Amino acid sequence: MTGMSFAPDTLRESAWFIGKLNRKIAFREAISALHDVVVSDLRFKPKDKTAYKEWVAQNEAVFLAEYMAGYDAQAADKRIDALREQLVGVRAEQAKLMGPYWKARSKYFDYLYKNDRDAWIVLDPVITIHPDELFFECFSQDESTYGKLGCNYNVFTQLDDFKCGTTNVDYSAALYEEFQKIRDYKDTELKIDPSGFTVQTTDEDVFKEVKIDVPDSWVRGFLQVSSAMTMAATQFELHPMDIYSICLLLRRHKEKRGPRSLRYVLEPGKPVTVVLDPWGTAIECPRSIYTGNTRQEIRTWGRRRLLVLERLIPVARKFTVYLTGTGLPAFYVADLGDMNFTLGLSGWTANNWSHAGNFDLLAPRMEVPDGVKQQVFTQLHHDWLGTAAELAVKLQLSTAEVSGALSAYTQAGRVIYDMNKQLYRLRELSREPLPFEQLRFDNPREEMAAELLLKSQINYKTADRPEGGIVLTGTVKAARRTYNTKLEIDLDEKIQSAGCDCSYYVENKLYKGPCEHMLAIRQAYNKTRIQADKLV
Repeated sequence: MTGMSFAPDTLRESAWFIGKLNRKIAFREAISALHDVVVSDLRFKPKDKTAYKEWVAQNEAVFLAEYMAGYDAQAADKRIDALREQLVGVRAEQAKLMGPYWKARSKYFDYLYKNDRDAWIVLDPVITIHPDELFFECFSQDESTYGKLGCNYNVFTQLDDFKCGTTNVDYSAALYEEFQKIRDYKDTELKIDPSGFTVQTTDEDVFKEVKIDVPDSWVRGFLQVSSAMTMAATQFELHPMDIYSICLLLRRHKEKRGPRSLRYVLEPGKPVTVVLDPWGTAIECPRSIYTGNTRQEIRTWGRRRLLVLERLIPVARKFTVYLTGTGLPAFYVADLGDMNFTLGLSGWTANNWSHAGNFDLLAPRMEVPDGVKQQVFTQLHHDWLGTAAELAVKLQLSTAEVSGALSAYTQAGRVIYDMNKQLYRLRELSREPLPFEQLRFDNPREEMAAELLLKSQINYKTADRPEGGIVLTGTVKAARRTYNTKLEIDLDEKIQSAGCDCSYYVENKLYKGPCEHMLAIRQAYNKTRIQADKLV
């Protein structure tokens, strides 16, 4: 029997879980894929050329002298010899002083790689226990990849006890090795208690992993992921063998030039076609038919991050792909039966979740009174999960108000959007009560938009969208010029498309979120709408 025990955060309200695994192999592969996310780091790492530079430096004078031999005058040769002796002495002294440092640095990194790879791992999984499922979340080392494994309670044959809540744990190499011991013929028990996360397998020693603190950058990363999940996306399904074909081609070929993109060619009623550049190799997916209404071609980057999905191919029923647009985030949700695995990829590897791409600004931005926010949060705390529409009915509020409140709590790290089930879940990363006064500005452009509302002349007009929602067009008269802005907002209060003639939008489009002029016009419209609702 294998026992695994996770240590939750003892400074917040306690949470626990005890259960024996039922779907052992599928769980092993899924939790191992999560480890692949944790250790992933695709940032560019330049080669260590220290030794080569030392050799060149030591022989530079010789090379120069040989090249100039028979060309310079006798006086020049003597001068070169003198300089050569001086340079040799200087470089010998440099090697004497810096040699121990260079050797120790190289030895240290070699030791870490061979003996303590955990020292390379920065971010570690967050574990949340809900009434309907247990799920794990994490980011990669470069913070460009998000992973989430959700397990409903059919995954366990024996569920002894649990209490809903959130904690976190270090997914070390030692814990990973314990997961590899899981077999169908062995009983495996998972245990989350106030002291650790324990794994216990038949005929094996108990392994316990102690909890750690969540990095500060995670709050920002989770905010961006949940906000990106609520964006409008093109959705289609891929058969596991289609994912295998993509991964196989990436394994067999290494690109040496750009563009290093993955192009999805989507035609209604036809198989999905995936084109890998720069080779122009097209993979037709006959098992995966696109059911959308319009032809599209969407390009994504950072495709080698998809190799995380390789371990899921044997146990997955299908993969649902959500593409938010060219150069924007993409999500791959693996259906594992009683489990689901969500892989969230930022626009490209260097554009990580924690520090780039302000997708939170695309989420509902309706200003909601503090009392309404607290009311929504209290209801969600009671139910643990639900859609904005369900909460609106229970609280007798508008869906727009509930969406605005949920967006604010998402930004505070206390609520998560579940893309697999299309609903919101309580997931508190913060130990302290929600500071409403600090939620007003999560981005410098929001603060600039608030200043424009107070000091600038804003004019706008509205029109209905054929598919529902509104179109906002208007002008923002700033200190030096007037900006022309247009936004399309859907029925869920999310920005579908937008444009502005300011330099920020011209340079970034919506890849880094809306500009302050878009936000100012939207807030002006929301202000008018709230006043109209009060009159009614």
